[in-house]
Amino acid sequence: MSIRVLIPSAIVLLSLVWFGVASDSTQTQPSKAMLPGARAEIEAAKFPSLQAALNALPKEGGVVRIPPGTFEISQPLVLKRGDVLIQGSGAATHIKNVNTDGQPALVVKHPDGENVKADDKLWRVMLSNFRITGNEKSGHGIEALLVNEIFIHGVTVGYHGGDGIKLDRCYEDPRVSDCLITYNKQTGVNLAGCHDIVVSANQFEENRDALRCFDGFNLCFTGNCVDDHVGDGVVIENTYGSVVSGNMIEECDGRGIVLARDCYGITLSANVIAHNGGGIDLVDAHGCAVSANTFVLLKMPPKAKDGTQPAQLDTRCLRIAKDSSRITVTGNSFCDSYIGEGAVKRKVNDQLAGGIVLEGTRDVTIAGNTFSSLPKAVEMRQPKSENVLFSNNLLIEAPSELAP
Repeated sequence: MSIRVLIPSAIVLLSLVWFGVASDSTQTQPSKAMLPGARAEIEAAKFPSLQAALNALPKEGGVVRIPPGTFEISQPLVLKRGDVLIQGSGAATHIKNVNTDGQPALVVKHPDGENVKADDKLWRVMLSNFRITGNEKSGHGIEALLVNEIFIHGVTVGYHGGDGIKLDRCYEDPRVSDCLITYNKQTGVNLAGCHDIVVSANQFEENRDALRCFDGFNLCFTGNCVDDHVGDGVVIENTYGSVVSGNMIEECDGRGIVLARDCYGITLSANVIAHNGGGIDLVDAHGCAVSANTFVLLKMPPKAKDGTQPAQLDTRCLRIAKDSSRITVTGNSFCDSYIGEGAVKRKVNDQLAGGIVLEGTRDVTIAGNTFSSLPKAVEMRQPKSENVLFSNNLLIEAPSELAP
């Protein structure tokens, strides 16, 4: 004998709501968690807009998951919560800023903005796995203000009228890794007033400058690929105790690396710096080391109006200027593209290998480097430099103005 049990539909509906199963695709509230201590998981697809999904985050934070699709925005998305993960579905999730009034695409900041108290700053925001683009008349791609421990990972940021990523006084431990940062009219990653910074394993393509770090501390710029920028590669100013290491910096119209405005205690090591308008430019740097880099084929300066080359070649693979001092230069290769048996594969009319230029600097050690097939290994420019040690270097078809 079988027994049939009828469950009222109201009870079924109540159970679905209780266990967080949506019965309405236009849900506008996050489902309640059953696990003690769990925070909200918000599916943005169930909200009328991305901003509505961000607004649904409770004060204690949570997760917003953005589905695949192209989502056009005309006003900045604003995130005002900490302890948050915003996660997309990789390149399939595309946030497209169509604003033409210079507005950014995504802003992360405390509700009080600039007026936030020191103890109330946002902490622990992660942006991951989505694509965010703009246009020539839009503003920054991602802009974060006074956010500690912000982590941007696996994000594609491109075609913005401003910076790709701007971190403004994100003082504690900002991180940008495994991102693709391309075709932004201003800087790829712009760091202002940040501390203990990691920028690692990113690809930068055809921004104005790849990275600018101003008024900061302890930048680790490692393992990045920088290519085809219309300005400089890496620009660091008024920053202490940093390392730029293991990067490929190629074909920037400007310089590969620039240290300016009271930089000190910085190591530039194991980078390949090729085909740029200049190599490493130490404008105002002190107590810094330049070691184990490969400098190859820098561009010659523009021709004069009569079509002739200037009398003095600009051989700035490495320039140490008058406001810099106490610099150690060791173990670098300043070279053309010689690959053995007399073959030179990539030398063209507007590109020559370059050496070192000293312009009124002091207290410099140049030791254990190889200079090969250069117009000059070391060129001395006015004002006169003082206290320069040039020792144990190998010069191959590379005259020097310092005695070997």
